Amino acid sequence: MQEFMLSIMEQFGYLGVFLLIAIENIFPPIPSEVVLLFGGFMTTYTELNVILMIVAATLGSLLGAIVLYYVGKILNKERLKKLVSGKLGKILRIKTEDIDKADKWFDTKGNKTVFFCRFIPIVRSLISIPAGMSEMPMLKFLIYTIAGSTIWNTVLIVIGNKVGENWVNILNIFENYSHITLIVLILIFIIACFIFYYKKTAKIRNIAKQKEKDIN
Repeated sequence: MQEFMLSIMEQFGYLGVFLLIAIENIFPPIPSEVVLLFGGFMTTYTELNVILMIVAATLGSLLGAIVLYYVGKILNKERLKKLVSGKLGKILRIKTEDIDKADKWFDTKGNKTVFFCRFIPIVRSLISIPAGMSEMPMLKFLIYTIAGSTIWNTVLIVIGNKVGENWVNILNIFENYSHITLIVLILIFIIACFIFYYKKTAKIRNIAKQKEKDIN
């Protein structure tokens, strides 16, 4: 996969970077670190320059983000509420009110979330889906996506340019960062699920106890 990606970049230059980053945003398992670091390295031995490389990568990030934004918009809040109002909601112990709360939270925290998540592996792509589901204003979505993506792309491309042939060594550092971040996110998700489940069951128990008191 990595060799294929590098050959695409060497053959198509900016266009190759644009397409690979766009695809990476839609399919997170594709590592953007490889594309960006190697893209920076390419500017040291080809006619490609750093500024246009950053522009190509950021436009690719934006295209991929917009695609997932509209995926989220299609899978909107009302459709989710219909899903959780049935058997799925009972299995997961999720109510329609929980969807409304999550949507309200994203309305207030969405701007910062979209921006900062652009620095987190996998999440930087997937965050576009809840942004679309909550119908975050497109202009705000574009501004925060461009801002976050530009910073991330600039850092990696400039590093690739500065370290030159040693870009592979830097790649290992970013891969470790991605692995650690992913593990932390999984742990946070598990803990959040546990807390959510505990609160739900505690609420159900309290309601049951209250009903028993009323009966007695």
